[in-house]
Amino acid sequence: MTTDRRRQTTEKNEAAPSAVRRPPSVIGIDASRALTDAPTGTEYYSRALIDALLQLDSRFAFRLYTRASPPRNFFPRTTNYEIRAIPFPRLWTHLRLSYEMLTRPPDALFVPAHVLPLIQPRNSIATVHDLGYKFFPDAHPFLQRAYLDFSTRWNVKRARVVLADSFATRDDIVKFYDAPREKIRVVYPSYNAEIFKTSAVGEIERVRAKYALPAQYLVSVGTIQPRKNYARWLEAFANVSSEYTLVIVGKKGWLSDSIFARARELNLATRVRFLNYVPIQDLPALYAGARCAVFPSLYEGFGFPALEAQACGAPLVCSNASSLPEVAGAGALYFDPLDTRAMAHAVNVVLTEQAARAELIERGRENLERFDWARAAREFLEIVTAD
Repeated sequence: MTTDRRRQTTEKNEAAPSAVRRPPSVIGIDASRALTDAPTGTEYYSRALIDALLQLDSRFAFRLYTRASPPRNFFPRTTNYEIRAIPFPRLWTHLRLSYEMLTRPPDALFVPAHVLPLIQPRNSIATVHDLGYKFFPDAHPFLQRAYLDFSTRWNVKRARVVLADSFATRDDIVKFYDAPREKIRVVYPSYNAEIFKTSAVGEIERVRAKYALPAQYLVSVGTIQPRKNYARWLEAFANVSSEYTLVIVGKKGWLSDSIFARARELNLATRVRFLNYVPIQDLPALYAGARCAVFPSLYEGFGFPALEAQACGAPLVCSNASSLPEVAGAGALYFDPLDTRAMAHAVNVVLTEQAARAELIERGRENLERFDWARAAREFLEIVTAD
């Protein structure tokens, strides 16, 4: 073979890969977790990423699987998707969604906030949000922990690609489930930039009056459960000036009774307010009116409240555990979540040093530029169509 002939053959082989996956025309998405009136982190992720995908100018059509028909205009008013409402009383994912995959399969399936069905297309993608139950098993009831382990193991085994919210979570998946590192792709979520932004003084005063809050308060947002480390945060807060009230926003979670009991033991009943779940429309003003936002969590796969606080102009004091330094970046003052003295010291620095406070607010705003839902949606589509 001559040199020119050999070069032509080589160029032809390079230009025509031996195995090219046909780009999917229909992407199915398990949207069941997006339909909730009181979304927590994974449910918000599901809704926000679906919305971003539907609003992209792409060649794909989407099929959203739900347990019930969503309210009118729940999803964006675009023409590139259909709602496939498939009610079923029990085992909706493994029985009803599996049947749908068998009889009317999409080209690809995405499960953003739950577990892959027993039957799924070869091109299936699932998001694993965190492995907190591996690090803090006692913070989860046994059956819940067993299910989380099973569902994560199943997703890692069956998905063509697993999405992780952070590199910290990716490394945890590789460590605990012996997954090939190249199978785990990191796609950063974002925050709701339309809602979480600085609030006018009048709005801050309205929300303060609504919840009967004093002018001087600190805020922490997250489900009330041991993994959020509220018991230690209460101990640290006992060493913060008594002029401040602590406002904890979040639904009661697993094993929450011990956290309420700890507040009573520390005689903090008059200084701590548990607001339960707060409508998302009120959260920006709660962040903006706070002297600082404190995120004391022992483990997070991502940590939406960190970005929300930064977006609303609250100086952020944050645990240095798991993904939080990766997410909050330079826009937080960090502490060891197991050291209550370090926690109290970091909070007191922000409360007493105006220059440090102003610098954190500015760095927090700069950090937000790294996160965008439209970018996350584009990265997801690249993964769906990749070989």
